[in-house]
Amino acid sequence: MIDLHTHVLPGIDDGARSLDDSRELAREAAAEGITVLAATPHVRDDYPTTPEMMEDAVAEIRADFADQGIPVDVVHGAEVDLSLLWAIPPVDLRRLTIAQTGRYLLLEFPYRRWPIALETSVKRLVALGVTPLLAHPERNPEVQDRPDRVRGLVAAGALVQVTAASLEGERDRAAQAAALRLLELGLVHVLASDSHGPHIRREGLGAVARGLGDPALARYLTVEVPGAILAGEPIPERGQVGLGA
Repeated sequence: MIDLHTHVLPGIDDGARSLDDSRELAREAAAEGITVLAATPHVRDDYPTTPEMMEDAVAEIRADFADQGIPVDVVHGAEVDLSLLWAIPPVDLRRLTIAQTGRYLLLEFPYRRWPIALETSVKRLVALGVTPLLAHPERNPEVQDRPDRVRGLVAAGALVQVTAASLEGERDRAAQAAALRLLELGLVHVLASDSHGPHIRREGLGAVARGLGDPALARYLTVEVPGAILAGEPIPERGQVGLGA
């Protein structure tokens, strides 16, 4: 499996607090069958991560994992806040794309309201050749009230990532209901962990994927689409996979 949303870089944002935290997160991921982690630190007002900060941290963690024998690759990325999106120079924005292919950008979905700039930003990114991957929209109350509203963003060219913890549902039943409805509507393309480290315990990506009860759908969300995104290629058609019977 490939996990496209993690905060594995130590000391960069609200994720892993130390290198030991990063190692523990990666070892747990490897035990679940995850072979690639996208390092997606926040890029927002409270965590103004620069491309240089992210790149230096990725280089350091890759070297450390190799020394430690941790069988997980770490690729570049970021989770960019909508309010800062257009303040980032285009060359830097491409450095923040997943695996730095220039093709896919993890865009943090607003936690509240539905900003007018959201649909405009999706269209502007697509026009630049960058596909936004919307991070955890199921946590937004507007989406929880009307999951079908996301359909317009997908039609405009966006992809959708839901978080394993939302599908697990132990802490937030509204987010769980929204995530399940988005799956039923065929509006989910990626399942990811949004792991922040051992200080925030969540159900693992592998366990939640298996819990879908649909191996084809689980593979689509954790292998096929993430693999295409890593390669900077168009995502595969969903075909006939759907929420398990």
